[in-house]
This record gives sequence, C-alpha cells and structure tokens, in this order.
Amino acid sequence: MIDIEFVQPDGTRERVFSREGYTLMEAGVRAGVPGILAECGGACACATCHVIVDPAWVDRVGPPNSMEEQLLDLVDLRDPASRLACQVKLKQALDGLVVHVAPR
Repeated sequence: MIDIEFVQPDGTRERVFSREGYTLMEAGVRAGVPGILAECGGACACATCHVIVDPAWVDRVGPPNSMEEQLLDLVDLRDPASRLACQVKLKQALDGLVVHVAPR
C-alpha cells in the first residue's frame, strides 16, 4: 500500500492508503478527500483535481505532460509544483507522498 498525505488549504491533514497503479485522483476520490472534485472522472479535461506537490516530493513525482500543462495554465493560483492528481500514477517510490489540495 502507498501512504499519501493530503493537506487542505486550512492545514488539516488526511492520510490515505492506495494501491500502486491507481492515480492520486482515484485515491483521493475513493477516500472522499475534500477538494478533489474530479468532475471529468480523470480524463485530464477539467483541472478540478489540482494539487500542489510538497517540495520534498517534486522530483519524484515528476513534471506535468503537455496536455496537463495546458490545463494548469488555466487554473487560478498555479504553483510551480502544481499537478493534476488524475495524471499522477501511484508507484511504490511515492510511498509517503505529501500533496496540498489547491484552494478554490
């Protein structure tokens, strides 16, 4: 299992456990994490699963792909560590991952 910590804009933290191969969005939706709306169901079409990767994890998570970049350009409060949770595939190397749910 992969341990993920979602940090809300108010600082509250929620730990979620998921399996390798799921996306960060799927893990958040299944656990009912507030702010992970996923209106497009993970099709990389809406940016309602916008998260900001904790600085310690940016290199391990990696950069967004070109389609994700285009959507991130449209979000308010974009950060250099912004990602769409639907595009982050969970793998064992991400065990302990910390992400901040983007403020709406």
